[in-house]
Amino acid sequence: MTSRDISIKNSVGLHARPATFFIQKANNFKSSIWVECGDRRANAKSLLGVLSLAIVKGTDITLIADGSDENEALDALAELINSGFAE
Repeated sequence: MTSRDISIKNSVGLHARPATFFIQKANNFKSSIWVECGDRRANAKSLLGVLSLAIVKGTDITLIADGSDENEALDALAELINSGFAE
C-alpha cells in the first residue's frame, strides 16, 4: 500500500466534470484506490463517494492505492490533478 498527499488546484475542486475524469482514470487500474479528505475516506472509483467528500479548491487530500499497479495509479491520478483537469 502506498499513499500520496496532493492539493486540489482547479477552480471547482473535485466536483461533477473533474470528478468524472478522476474516476475514469482510477478505473483504469486494478489496484484499490481511495481518497482521504480530513477524517473521511471514499472509494476513488465511485462517483458518489468522491462527490460526498465535497473537495473544493485548495483542499489537501491523500490518495491511497493498494495493488499490483499502485504506483502507476497514484502517478496518473496526481498528474491529472496537477494538470487542473484541463480547465
